[in-house]
Amino acid sequence: MTLKKKLKLYGFNNLTKSLSFNIYDICYTKSEEDRKRYIDYIDEQYNSERLTKILTDVTETIGASVLNIAKQDYDPQGASVTLLISEEEVPLCVLDPSCNRGILTPTRENIVGHLDKSHVTVHTYPESHPQNNISTFRVDIDVSTCGEISPLKALNYLIGSFDSDIITIDYRVRGFTRDVDGEKHFIDHDINSIQNFIEDSTLEKYSLIDMNIYQSNIFHTKMKLKDIYLDNYLFEMEEKDLSRREKEAIVRKLNKEMQEIFYGINI
Repeated sequence: MTLKKKLKLYGFNNLTKSLSFNIYDICYTKSEEDRKRYIDYIDEQYNSERLTKILTDVTETIGASVLNIAKQDYDPQGASVTLLISEEEVPLCVLDPSCNRGILTPTRENIVGHLDKSHVTVHTYPESHPQNNISTFRVDIDVSTCGEISPLKALNYLIGSFDSDIITIDYRVRGFTRDVDGEKHFIDHDINSIQNFIEDSTLEKYSLIDMNIYQSNIFHTKMKLKDIYLDNYLFEMEEKDLSRREKEAIVRKLNKEMQEIFYGINI
């Protein structure tokens, strides 16, 4: 993503570009024991170590450098990772001694990641419904950058990193930067929808809704998978072992859960 018409700026490009990326993975878990095993499985699959790798890849994708990483696995479930990043690599002579530059040691149980003027965070929330056999896994990722680097460059990588049944994406550009004539610029790139930055092959798989406030440089997109392939939603069981009535009942439950999350209402 480049500046419009290669603007000559007066000082630093201090526009803040913030991307909030929220996904839900839905699963049918037949019994209470299955629900517990599902949460254990998710907790292991998306532990802080793997999430750190994903955020480090995000940092590399947007062209930034890691200054510091903090991570934590929680009891009974869930994990958080924070990265502090910089648009350019910060020389060691000026790097704060508290920063670990992404080098994690076994003796550090709690780690936080920082970026110079920028940061990347992730939090996970596995949970289950007490009555209808549905379990969900939610991931919240926030990427906030300052300067010419853009979090939108990491969008397709993030979507591909998770089993994303429902996706909610918010993007906002805040502040302003001045050109050499003193004129304010409240955005430095063209955008009319977050969908502009999502691969066509991904868009084809989802139903999408946009709610944008162009005057305030606020963009919001919600995505829901169009098709349910039942085997993708069954935990420790297979579609071929179910009766027609069981399949129909499970699909109804899955659809209800996805619709409620997508529209933000209880049906």
